Amino acid sequence: MKALCWCGKNSVQVETVPDPHIINPRDIIVKVTSTAICGSDLHLYHGMIPAMEKGDILGHEFMGVVVDKGARVSNLNIGDRVVIPFTIACGACEYCADGKFSACDNSNPDADKAEALYGHSGAGIFGYSHLFGGYAGGQAEFVRVPFGDVGAFRVPDSLSDDKVLFLTDIFPTGYMAAENCGIKPGDTVAVWGAGPVGQFAIQSAYLLGAENVIVIDDNEDRLRIASEVSRGQILNFAKSDGVIDELRERTGGQGPDSCIDAVGMEAHGTTLDALYDKVKLAVGAATDRPSAFRQAIQACKKGGTVSIPGVYGGVLDKVPFGAAFGKGLTMKMGQTHVQKYLPKLLEHISNGDIDPSAIITHRFPLEKAAEAYELFDNKEQSCLKVVLQP
Repeated sequence: MKALCWCGKNSVQVETVPDPHIINPRDIIVKVTSTAICGSDLHLYHGMIPAMEKGDILGHEFMGVVVDKGARVSNLNIGDRVVIPFTIACGACEYCADGKFSACDNSNPDADKAEALYGHSGAGIFGYSHLFGGYAGGQAEFVRVPFGDVGAFRVPDSLSDDKVLFLTDIFPTGYMAAENCGIKPGDTVAVWGAGPVGQFAIQSAYLLGAENVIVIDDNEDRLRIASEVSRGQILNFAKSDGVIDELRERTGGQGPDSCIDAVGMEAHGTTLDALYDKVKLAVGAATDRPSAFRQAIQACKKGGTVSIPGVYGGVLDKVPFGAAFGKGLTMKMGQTHVQKYLPKLLEHISNGDIDPSAIITHRFPLEKAAEAYELFDNKEQSCLKVVLQP
């Protein structure tokens, strides 16, 4: 089969690799009909995530049709159309039983690597390094899905791939980020990053009762979509005299009730700390660039919540933790419990509350995936979200 493989920093290419096959009785094999490039795939592309190996198949946002299944998969049939959560969960451990699927105890065969770095291991993740299991990803023609009886959700034929594909990651991720804010009617929420997750965080915040959602970015194309599609109130940090001061001004001096960092480890900006991060990373003295996170802490209202769906990978420098402590902030973060949210969000799509397809800007055949990565990385041609089709 054809699959997109990681070849090194800033280098990917489509290669011919062996077809997947059933290994365990709870496996299924999915023929991929649609897959997407996620913003967090760029962290792999840039060499920011450790434990990548040449030839690793990328991609964790994918859906398709069941073409084979193991003997213990009784809730699916050959030919079922399914979406696949990016986190792999057994469905039976303490964490899965509590709805914390991204903390699954049983799905990461490389748990020792994650434990050495983080103290504990989370769930396995498709196409996301050997820290998280070394699983082959979904930017391919076929994928083996472990624990397929838990990790595959049937979707109705009445909804196109474009409508449901983002249930695999970015829609639930944006929704969980907003839910973690504990939004009350009338709240103001600030979202750093107008990328795909940021767009869904904006829309989800409104869905959960926010009155105002302010989105901070410097990309005019993404800010336009944030305004026109997601109804966000835009703040271009490159044209602002100061993000924190402007947020205070827009909120009567109080600051936003909640702040969402939908940027993560590769934030960029015009402030001195952003430039400092860039230099430290360039010389190997830092693992992440957390300038958006710092701003979120400084801007948030006393007693508010900072929600962090943006991926971080290492040790953060110069984080104003004294400000977080002094203001009594709550912080919530982590990989998304996709299996928990998927049924509810599928209902929202079916009801027309949110149309995920509205953020798709580009489509490529799988054969041109390397070209698509370059375009997405450089944000060329007003690129917000790329869908690949094998």
